[in-house]
Amino acid sequence: MKPENRNSLDAWVREVIAWHFDPETGCPFWLDYAKNLSWDPRKEIHTYDDLSRFGFFQDEWLRGGPVRRWVPKGYAGRPVYTFETGGSTGVPKSRINIEDFRLDYEAFSDTLPDEFFPKNSDWLSLGPTGPRRLRLAVEHLAQYRGGICFMVDLDPRWVIKLLKMGQPKMAEQYKQHVIEQGLTLLRAHDNIRCLFTTPKLLEALCEKVSLKKIGITGVFCGGTEMTPQFHRFAVEELLEGAYFAATYGNTLMGLAVHKPRDPKDNYAIIYYPPLPRAMVEVVDPEEPDRIVGYGETGRVRLTTLTKEFFMPRFLERDEAEREPPCDLYPWDGVRNVRPFSKLQANVVEGVY
Repeated sequence: MKPENRNSLDAWVREVIAWHFDPETGCPFWLDYAKNLSWDPRKEIHTYDDLSRFGFFQDEWLRGGPVRRWVPKGYAGRPVYTFETGGSTGVPKSRINIEDFRLDYEAFSDTLPDEFFPKNSDWLSLGPTGPRRLRLAVEHLAQYRGGICFMVDLDPRWVIKLLKMGQPKMAEQYKQHVIEQGLTLLRAHDNIRCLFTTPKLLEALCEKVSLKKIGITGVFCGGTEMTPQFHRFAVEELLEGAYFAATYGNTLMGLAVHKPRDPKDNYAIIYYPPLPRAMVEVVDPEEPDRIVGYGETGRVRLTTLTKEFFMPRFLERDEAEREPPCDLYPWDGVRNVRPFSKLQANVVEGVY
């Protein structure tokens, strides 16, 4: 990481720590947490590396209530949203949101080429909504770019339940039900030029219709694991010249943007986090304090740094290769994110 980016990150860490541990602005969770410390984070956390003093953020802290313990006092009186993770491993994790989802997707908007995601064009969102931030976030993205967003919902928890019950045919019928609704909207509204969807729904949609003939010029794709094989298949077989914007994001982090496609990357899916609001690192699963070397495989460790939500050093259910900085993003990225192999037996992944 370049010195100027490191200095900016360290300064932001100090600002976020000062906010979350100030009795006037902090959230009840971190203020209570600090009471059990023998040191004051506001006095002793000066750099990003100092966050190691917190250890690792625990998964169960976000499962169940009271959710209000995460609302910073500095945002008292503001409307609060709560968004959930997938819920594929029991009680879903919940995260409060006020403005973060808007800020994240406005920054993401700046990475989308207007040639393929035209301003004032409408969008179709074909994927999970419900308790997930995707619904409000994609709709805000469309509105921010001057468009209207049409929505078709997929409930991944129902798909997971069907698969666990041994009902793959029913799951397939449900997928087709979702695709049919999307086709109806695409045929009825000729100003839809931009599509958000997931890999499996994109493939299913393209079995029914030509994106080029229906007028789609830009595809924002995310929500689950994306392989180099699918990336190549999408570019060569499905997109028909439409721009492909892959993302790695979740309720806890926000949105890591894709590195623009480069033939030298051989269709690898490479993401860079939205520094300084979030950091993604690849660590040794057996020694998660140790960052692996470039090109090496490890577990994804996530740190979220916003005034709405502070989450230091959370070990994700994902693994990836550590990617070196690039010209556009002069800090570490991740390559080919996929479910963490040691947890894979317990998780139904890629249902949408």
